[in-house]
Amino acid sequence: MSGSGSKSLTVGVIGLGIIGSRVAECLRRARHDVFVWNRTSRAEPNFLSSPAEVAEVAQYIQIFVRDGEALVEVLKDMQPALKKTHVICAHTTASPLAMRQAFALADDIGAGFVDAPFTGSKAAAEKGELVYYLSGNEREQEKAKPFLEASSKKILNFGMKVGDATVLKIATNLVSANIVQALAEALAITQAQGIEGSQLLEAFQNNANCSPLVTMKLPAMIAGAYEPHFSLKNMLKDGRYAQELAKDKSILAPALAATVAAMEQAERAGRGEQDYSVIFENLQTSTLSSDSSTRPESRPVAVKKQTRITLKASTFDTEGDDGEGDVEVEEPKKTGANGD
Repeated sequence: MSGSGSKSLTVGVIGLGIIGSRVAECLRRARHDVFVWNRTSRAEPNFLSSPAEVAEVAQYIQIFVRDGEALVEVLKDMQPALKKTHVICAHTTASPLAMRQAFALADDIGAGFVDAPFTGSKAAAEKGELVYYLSGNEREQEKAKPFLEASSKKILNFGMKVGDATVLKIATNLVSANIVQALAEALAITQAQGIEGSQLLEAFQNNANCSPLVTMKLPAMIAGAYEPHFSLKNMLKDGRYAQELAKDKSILAPALAATVAAMEQAERAGRGEQDYSVIFENLQTSTLSSDSSTRPESRPVAVKKQTRITLKASTFDTEGDDGEGDVEVEEPKKTGANGD
């Protein structure tokens, strides 16, 4: 949607991580006036000294910070400068409670507030191809669309209730984390039986279980390439949010519990800044402590040609938490409806 020809707006971007910095650039390319702030100083055009200063000069504000606590702190800092004409989009994956607390701080002033998590990689952000999930007042959503279009290919409306878009984002991340844990187990079992990881990837590419997430993360685990496209610490944060939501409604979530435990194990091993697919290393460690006489090399970087693995940024990502990109692979072949 970038370059849609809408009139120039004054937009503030708070949080210049991998996604936030690229969204700011998309806004500049769309000829909006952009003012920015980050917790640590950056050599960016129109870098201001505080969120409040951003609110003083920008009517429209996009917030990309790590968690709910940071989001609420930003709203508290901005609140004295907020007016009824402001429209704030909160893109942080936070707990629904924190999202509603941030909304209340804006609503007390009468400022517009949209719950607006996103999915998309750093490459998607560069190209203006993020997907935004919106919930909140319909009128405020409509006001937000002209500046969101600069960095998106699709904007989805999920109703009037602030927090609903966040719940959906947490739910999709829950599935991503569980799938990657299952992939890690499948790869460990396969390799322990003397079969190369590249053969598992080829099997998936011709199976109904194949998905963009599988073809992103499995090659990275095979290669042992854990560049933080979606960090373990951020996925663990979102997994814990999902556990809170389940507990609140007395829902048992054993698969989620196992995946969160695996992520906690990896974090204790000092891997929090790496990509969350690093949970595969938990299984490598346990395998190395047992008989490995039939086990091939744990991370063969050179894989068979037919898998055509390329470790580089992709515009498709199922996650998105201000720092996501992923591996690009050949499109999986079409399969039937059955998984076997």
